Amino acid sequence: MSISTVTRRSVLSSLGSFAVLSIGPGGRARAQPAVRFRDIRIDVSPLRASAGDPTADWVEQALPGYLANSMAPYLSPGGRDGATLVARVDTVYLGRTTGGTGPGGGSIDVIEGALIVKGPRAAAATPLRAITSYHPSAVDQALFEEGYHGRVTALAEAFAGWAPRELGV
Repeated sequence: MSISTVTRRSVLSSLGSFAVLSIGPGGRARAQPAVRFRDIRIDVSPLRASAGDPTADWVEQALPGYLANSMAPYLSPGGRDGATLVARVDTVYLGRTTGGTGPGGGSIDVIEGALIVKGPRAAAATPLRAITSYHPSAVDQALFEEGYHGRVTALAEAFAGWAPRELGV
């Protein structure tokens, strides 16, 4: 093993410890506590006002399960000191069903909203936009409502998948 490898490793491990430790009272290092959520709520009222039903209903049904899965390591149901995570969905944009601008005639679907963390003393909002690709299918033309439902569900899954990263947990 070369000396530069050992030096590089020691520097990287030292830098990693700065990210995990902070200086507490009295100058002692302490680990930063992880954020814990006691509840997840979904707010589709802005989406319902702009897009109406069934789009808002589909998001309202799909998003809680996907968020619970993606945020599972940070959930503490029933915990008194945990924060509440509110996922607010403002808009859903479904691209063209046929003749999209993407490869193979595909199009882009977008969901926008915010993740609001409501704690005991403060609230903070983080905007979130998730994008999925849609590739038309002959079945989607005949069963258009099922096709739209699948697209909205895919957007809800993408939104939930980005939540931990956007929240920095």
